Amino acid sequence: MRDALRTAAHQLATISETPRLDAELLMAHALGITRDALILSRLDDPTPPGFDDLLIRRLAHEPVAYITGTRDFWTISLHVAPGVLIPRPDSETLIEAAVARFARTPGPRSVLDLGTGSGALLLAALAEWPEATGIGIDASETALAIARDNAARLGMSDRARIVHGGWSGAGGPHDLILCNPPYIGTDEPLPREVVAWEPASALFAGADGLDDYRAIAAVLRPQLAPRGVACVEIGASQADDVGALFAAQGFTVSLARDLAGRARCLVLT
Repeated sequence: MRDALRTAAHQLATISETPRLDAELLMAHALGITRDALILSRLDDPTPPGFDDLLIRRLAHEPVAYITGTRDFWTISLHVAPGVLIPRPDSETLIEAAVARFARTPGPRSVLDLGTGSGALLLAALAEWPEATGIGIDASETALAIARDNAARLGMSDRARIVHGGWSGAGGPHDLILCNPPYIGTDEPLPREVVAWEPASALFAGADGLDDYRAIAAVLRPQLAPRGVACVEIGASQADDVGALFAAQGFTVSLARDLAGRARCLVLT
């Protein structure tokens, strides 16, 4: 497997920024073990027969998360599949901002995730605050099915209600609102593995990428408890434009940055 991983990483370098990691994740998936177990004890074993087929799929730009069916996010592991946006590490900035906001408090009791997708933000928050309950809302039936499955897999079905809906939410007000809406302009270039595989409805938001923010800003205030906080993901160049939309609705706006130092989350109170 050492040789196979080396060769695969060389091939994947033409399409991926993380070729060695991709190769290791595919190899571990072919073996039915974790990547840690692969690296610690299996590298001198024969290459499993299914690895080559997985590598061919990745070389065709299919995302690793769709091939393996899993994606780690914050402290949880999620099932993902075509039809739902793949959770990114950048989105963990929203959870980090919420943790900072609720430090030295019992934490939020009620969490709302607008545009829940796989359920990543909602379920990560419920894992962080075991006494909390929450609602995940999405307009996609595919996403709702995956989010409900993830809630069940994580033993949170009794705490997480996954329902069909839009930006106006369902019930409330809530102590914590999380939202990662579409924010890509329709003419913005994206990597092939994103635009060809992930749902356009979770990516694009009009010519300037702000259409969904305009809709959210108009309906968010009634959904937020008086001392609550909303954490909304933004594109790296959108802080001023999106912040102005929420400030116009009476929100106090602050900014949280991701690990690369890029503007990533608006913190709204």
